[in-house]
Amino acid sequence: MEFGMFHSAHVPTQANADAQRLVEHRRLLDEVEVAVTGDRAGFKYGWFTEHHFLEEYSHLSASEVLMGFVAARTEQLHVGSGIFNITPPVNHPARIAERVAMLDHLSEGRFEFGVGRGSSSTEYQGFGIPDPETTRDLFDEALPEVLRMLAEARYSYAGAGFSMPDRMVLPRLWTVPNPPLWLACGSPATFEKAGRLGMGALCFTMGEPEDLAPLIEMYKNAVAECTEPIGGYVNDNIACVSMLLCLEDRERAVDIFTRMGAAHYQSLVVRWLDSIPLPVEIDRASFTVTEPGRDELVESIDAGRRSVGTPDDVARSVERWQRAGVDQLIFGVLNNTLPLEVAQESLETFGAQVIPAFDSDPVHRTTRQRDEQLAP
Repeated sequence: MEFGMFHSAHVPTQANADAQRLVEHRRLLDEVEVAVTGDRAGFKYGWFTEHHFLEEYSHLSASEVLMGFVAARTEQLHVGSGIFNITPPVNHPARIAERVAMLDHLSEGRFEFGVGRGSSSTEYQGFGIPDPETTRDLFDEALPEVLRMLAEARYSYAGAGFSMPDRMVLPRLWTVPNPPLWLACGSPATFEKAGRLGMGALCFTMGEPEDLAPLIEMYKNAVAECTEPIGGYVNDNIACVSMLLCLEDRERAVDIFTRMGAAHYQSLVVRWLDSIPLPVEIDRASFTVTEPGRDELVESIDAGRRSVGTPDDVARSVERWQRAGVDQLIFGVLNNTLPLEVAQESLETFGAQVIPAFDSDPVHRTTRQRDEQLAP
C-alpha cells in the first residue's frame, strides 16, 4: 500500500475581512509546507483538488499553480490533480492539455492526471452549466479529446460541447505516452467506468473501510478486463481519502482531534457537494456532523475505524483499508484547524513508523505499472 496527502485549502471562516485574508494566505502557504514535509517523510503522492466558489470548504481554485510550486520544492512526490474539472465551460480542453503538459515537464514526469466533472451545483451553475446531466455529457465528450490533444501533433474538432480549429497544443508531453490517468469516483457506475477505461479510481468515504469493498471489487473486476485503455496503458490503482493524526502520545492525539474541527469539515462536504445523495428527511443546508467526544473517539481508535493515535493505533486502521483492497491511502492533513507544526509532526511520525511496514518499494506503483506494460 502507498500513501498520499490531500490538499484542499480549507479556510475556516474568520470574524472579519482582514483576519480572513490573513488566514487564507497562511493556509495556502501551509499546504506547501505540508507537501514538502510529506515528501521528506516518505509519502509518494500529493493530490490537489480544484473547487470554485465553495466558501470555507476549499479555496483551491487554481491548483495547477500550487502543484507547480510544490513540484519545485519536492524531490520524490508525485503531484496529482485530484481533480481537474474538464467540462469546457469551466476549463477549455486545450487549456487542460496545456496545463498537463507543462506540469509534466516542470515536475520531470512526477505529474498524475486526475479528472472529474465537478460535484457541486454552486460550481457548475456558476459557469453556466444548468444541471448534473449536462456535466456528464460535457465530461464524456471532453476526456478523449484532451487525450487526443496530448497525443496528436495537429488537432481539430467540431463537437457539441466545444470546437477547435486546426492547432498544435503546446508544449508537447514529456512523459510518453501520457501521465497516469485517474477518475473521481462516487457512484458504482463511476467505479465501473474507471476500471473499464483503464483509469485509476479516486474516492472518499465517511463510513467504514469495508463499506467500499463492493465498489473496489467492481472496479478491480472491470480494470482486469480492460484491454483498450483510454490512455496509453492501464493504471490499475484505487485510492481513497481519509484523515490522519499520528502522534507518539495517544492522549495528546485524542485531545487534539476532538478539538480540531474534523467533523465540521465533513459537514461542509455534505453541505456543498450536493451530488452526494441524502435521505429526504435530512436538510442539506443545516446538516452537521457532531465532533466526537473522548470516549467515542477512543472506541473508534481501538476498533481501527480512525487513523488517529499512536503509530500502532494508526497501523491498525491502515490494515483495515488494506484488507478492503485500497492501493493508496490519501490523508487530508489540513482539512481542520490543526496547527502546521502538529500536522508536520503527524506526517513525520507516520512516515518514520508506519509507512515502512506497508510500503517498501521505492518506485511509485503508477510508474512501475507503466514501465512493465510498455517494456519491449
